[in-house]
Amino acid sequence: MIKLIKSTFYKEENTKKALIQFISSAKKLSFGQECEKFERNFARYQERKYCIFFNSGSSADLVLIQALLNLERFQKDDKIGFSAVTWPTNIMPLIQLGLRPVPIDIELDTLNISSQTLQKVLQVTSLKALFITNLLGFCDDIDAIKKICDEKNIILIEDNCESLGTVYKGRKLGNFGLASTFSFFVGHHLSTIEGGAVCTDDRELAEMLKLVRAHGWDRNLNNYQKKLLRKKFGIHSDFYESYTFYDLGYNFRPTEINGFIGNYQLKYIDEILQKRNANFIKLAPILYKKTKQYYPIKFDHIDFVSNFAVPLICKTEDFQGKLRKKCKNKIEIRPIVAGDLTQQPFFRKYMPFCANNFVYPNSQIVYKQGLYFGNNPDLTEEEIKEIIYVFTEK
Repeated sequence: MIKLIKSTFYKEENTKKALIQFISSAKKLSFGQECEKFERNFARYQERKYCIFFNSGSSADLVLIQALLNLERFQKDDKIGFSAVTWPTNIMPLIQLGLRPVPIDIELDTLNISSQTLQKVLQVTSLKALFITNLLGFCDDIDAIKKICDEKNIILIEDNCESLGTVYKGRKLGNFGLASTFSFFVGHHLSTIEGGAVCTDDRELAEMLKLVRAHGWDRNLNNYQKKLLRKKFGIHSDFYESYTFYDLGYNFRPTEINGFIGNYQLKYIDEILQKRNANFIKLAPILYKKTKQYYPIKFDHIDFVSNFAVPLICKTEDFQGKLRKKCKNKIEIRPIVAGDLTQQPFFRKYMPFCANNFVYPNSQIVYKQGLYFGNNPDLTEEEIKEIIYVFTEK
């Protein structure tokens, strides 16, 4: 069986040995220096000013939305556009926090929102923000999307959990919007077992993200930031100042274990991404251009494709069903992310008007006729040949 992933970490044996040594010698395992070091290292890698580390990518999504509400950049009932094909925890925070999610269909040849699909929605409604998902290492014309958002004062934020390392027109995905979220869950590009992050260049937002991450207090801010905040709210007591809660928050802090693993794995990040890209380049021309059973996926507009899974969109539901049987006990496969989110039970329960009155045809095709298999850096040449054989054999 060719699994989606083969190990918890890249270079797993070395990582575990180093982790054991770290735990044995560490004086503290709750949030501390290793996490802060990872934030600096990942921000440097992503080419952003700030990185705020969380216990999961889903927490990063929720905290980002909460932080924007706390800063009053969002207001209750604001309409927020989102990719109809994405992961549920992109949309759940919008519903949970009193915003109005607006689904936007994707393009079948990129699996992503395009400037055209965005414009269609903007013809019938305004948006306060767009929470775009860079799905499975791909994007459409996100530069044109950014231009539209800038012209119409739409706040652009990115879910980049599935596209760490992808480069479009010289810029890494995750660097087009005000902020972007990342996941370091096992099986994603870089694993800290559980973990996630928000990257941004906005200092005020970065400070609020740290506040929201830890109960709404200022413990993880620097001394200068603490002094400004305490002065603003008139907190002058040494006894109470560390237990003053300034805004709505949660407890989504990662541990020093996650931070250490992240720093250790970052040593391999270029190697990990190069291997994933090399695998994709071997597979994609055959699966997308020479095989008539699948809808082609366009990627020649992207400088460097980085994904943790390779999607296939079958021309018919019947053929997708045959593939599922063919892959049994041979290749581990999954639906493409969560398919058309508007058809998920939670969305139909809480957003029945959108779910029952609108159709997202391309998202429906992805949901009913799509699947993906793993693209991990430990794939062998023999396994790549087996994947090609299974998915191209008539």
